[in-house]
Amino acid sequence: MINKSNLIKQRIEKYLAEGKRFDGRTPEEFREVIIETGVSKHAEGSVRVKIGKTEVLVGVKMNVGEPYPDSPDSGNLMVTAELLPLSSPRFESGPPRFPSIELGRITDRGVRESKFIDLKKLCIKKGEKVWTVFIDIYSINDDGNLLDAAGIGAIVALKNAKIPKYDAKEEKVLFGELSEESVPLSKEIPLPVTIYKIGDNLIIDPTKEEEDVSDTRITVGSSEGVVFSMQKGNEKSLSIEEFNKVMDLVKKTEKERNLKIAKFLK
Repeated sequence: MINKSNLIKQRIEKYLAEGKRFDGRTPEEFREVIIETGVSKHAEGSVRVKIGKTEVLVGVKMNVGEPYPDSPDSGNLMVTAELLPLSSPRFESGPPRFPSIELGRITDRGVRESKFIDLKKLCIKKGEKVWTVFIDIYSINDDGNLLDAAGIGAIVALKNAKIPKYDAKEEKVLFGELSEESVPLSKEIPLPVTIYKIGDNLIIDPTKEEEDVSDTRITVGSSEGVVFSMQKGNEKSLSIEEFNKVMDLVKKTEKERNLKIAKFLK
């Protein structure tokens, strides 16, 4: 008896060998990207990101706290992800499990390693008070590629966020009141793209079916050809030749990806 997942993988591989996918896209093509900003009135910045049927909410909150001992003059960054049961029957309520922890860490790495946020400009009083940026990710529907949806959401939410008003005399945040000051960000936009390997083929933006049968993946955060972060997932390895093809695909698809969301980054 043929395993159903193996049969699906064989069909997907057969299509990919012909340069096709079940939904009519090419291996190098993103699904439609829809972004809605300002979805939460209680967040400093918030977005809803849809890539095909995959959907996430990303919110940015800010508060004042103490800096870390090894960076007394820099603000803090914390990224968390919650995979809600409503988004997939595979997700359960309760303490964070590995997939949600990994999603948060990969998103964090893309933002942190690119130095997209100028954390030094978030220092209020060296060694005592700094702004902490919280990025919260919530899955609404999982039809593959939550990694890119979350990463794009984090970048766009930060671009649209405003710093809360701060009473320096009383040394307290005026919650519910936003200043006109934006979060200090770099000019480079470190957007993620995750490359998946299925058999001998490389694709971007997989559906859930494609994601399920993939052998391995690698998430690359880059801007205008400059790579800031990289994170491999799954156990199977990539050869040097395959890795070079991955990097070629990152460069090749960067323009299309950027065009889909450029208007939300202004």
